[in-house]
Amino acid sequence: MKFKRIFLVVLDSLGVGEALDSENYGDKGANTLGNIVNKYELFIPNLKKLGFLNTLTMNNLESDAYYTIARPKNKGKDSISGHYELMGIENNVSYKTFSDNGFPRELLEEIVKETKKGIIGNLVGNHSDVIKKLGSRHMETGALVIYTTGDSDLEIAACEEKIPINELYNYAEIIRKITEREEWKVARVVARPFTIQNDEFYFTNNTRYFTLTPPNRSVLDILKEHELQVISIGKIHDIYNGYGITKIIKSTNNSEGLSKLYNIIDKNFDGLCYTNLSDFDTLYGHKRDAKGYAKAIEELDVEIPLLLNKLNIDDLLIITADHGCDPTLPRTNHTRENVPVIIYSRLFKSPHQLDVLESFSDIGATILENFEIEEKPWMGNSFLDKLK
Repeated sequence: MKFKRIFLVVLDSLGVGEALDSENYGDKGANTLGNIVNKYELFIPNLKKLGFLNTLTMNNLESDAYYTIARPKNKGKDSISGHYELMGIENNVSYKTFSDNGFPRELLEEIVKETKKGIIGNLVGNHSDVIKKLGSRHMETGALVIYTTGDSDLEIAACEEKIPINELYNYAEIIRKITEREEWKVARVVARPFTIQNDEFYFTNNTRYFTLTPPNRSVLDILKEHELQVISIGKIHDIYNGYGITKIIKSTNNSEGLSKLYNIIDKNFDGLCYTNLSDFDTLYGHKRDAKGYAKAIEELDVEIPLLLNKLNIDDLLIITADHGCDPTLPRTNHTRENVPVIIYSRLFKSPHQLDVLESFSDIGATILENFEIEEKPWMGNSFLDKLK
């Protein structure tokens, strides 16, 4: 069975249970979806029909789509490691996290030296809390606000009226080079501009991620080399540092991401459209807002009928995640979890539960085989022959 277009949608952080090695990451008992379901009575009839809730039990229940879970194989529990693995990139680097005591003095001194800017913060926390606490001081001093969410990230925030956006991006590029050193190697440096409205601080739509060059060629590179379209929606382009992408579409929230996905579905192309819906992680997972997370899942459910109805008969939809971020646990960082894998097409005759995937990268391998590309990714085994 071959599909002209594949739509891969990543529900950022929506894990479905602790991975086999979760204890090594301090995440025993993590289950983003499961713990939310136990806490709130979710009304998600459309996702339920696709087997979404079945991924919590894997008990061979009926569904309108193939479903299973995928286990993480790459090291780490950050977005970079998860997305790399989805596209067949092996990554054995454990990116640095500074969730205990913030960034070391030596790193902060190097940032001040190279940017020639003062810095404030060095906090561990979610974005809104940090600028609420430090926004006024930033406006008084003009210093860069430096913090981490507890994952492998270094966040740089500044008011657009105080530090122009391009200037903030330049500082982020400088800090990205500094944090390529092994002792400070974070997965991503993030520039987060904000503004002031009615004496309140709000992040704008100009967030930009500064990541590392992928260590190997990915499924995206291979698709592009075979003259297929690789369309990124959301932060996908930034995660892969632009490699393998043919069209970049920015989005700042789930609603905008889905709207732009619908627009792309209406276009005629051959290849992959790869979307990240980040609200689950950024707005709810890191803030440990389980109620907000539950509501976001219900809001996604409302969109499912429209998404499915817009697909052509020879389209394939895959819905998955990149890691967990269990909002019921008392931490702000990601959680090491398995991820759901939902596979839908109008061509399917009798969809059912698939065997557990031993790596996220099986998804990337399946995409390559669908487009009859013989080159294999670094990781992954295709399950295309299981789809009938």
